[in-house]
Amino acid sequence: MVLYLLTLNHRTKQMKTYILAVVLLLGTTSLFAQSINWVSMDEALALQQKAPKKILIDMYTSWCGPCKMLDRNTFTNKDLIAYVNTHYYAVKFNAEGNEVVNFKDQKFTNPNYKPENAKRRNSAHQFSLYIGVRAYPTMLFLGLDAELIAPIPGYQTAQQLELYLKLFKDDTYKQMSTQEAFNSYYRAFVPSFAP
Repeated sequence: MVLYLLTLNHRTKQMKTYILAVVLLLGTTSLFAQSINWVSMDEALALQQKAPKKILIDMYTSWCGPCKMLDRNTFTNKDLIAYVNTHYYAVKFNAEGNEVVNFKDQKFTNPNYKPENAKRRNSAHQFSLYIGVRAYPTMLFLGLDAELIAPIPGYQTAQQLELYLKLFKDDTYKQMSTQEAFNSYYRAFVPSFAP
């Protein structure tokens, strides 16, 4: 009986050690898993006042397939995540949602929003109409004074989005006065984000 209890006690210690190792491994893995620091539009505008950075808005809808592909494929790229978190305030905005946005001394809502349509097509939010979004997804880049720099419609890979992230972050776009100037930049651009 004593031998049985000693064996049982030894197995219990082994099991506790095993469980502790698994918990530590999972905890450590989640520490290194990064994601984009998404904030609301109002939060991004407030943060911009304290520490100026440009704003990147992912204008999406709940029913949009390419929007879900962005979340799954593009916004999980480690290089993109690090770059966006360092150089931008990132906003994920449901263009058919019911969030209240205070922008440029105006209040934007979605007065025709229907909660029963939350997972399918709904009415367009006043903010998405004001800013001129016509397709989903659209990446919007706003400058340091929250002025619209450019809308980039459609699905983008991490490497495709990298071109715009760097173009707008460094104000390189301000040196381009013609389509040919952008085309030259585009042709010469070598992405550094891992595929």
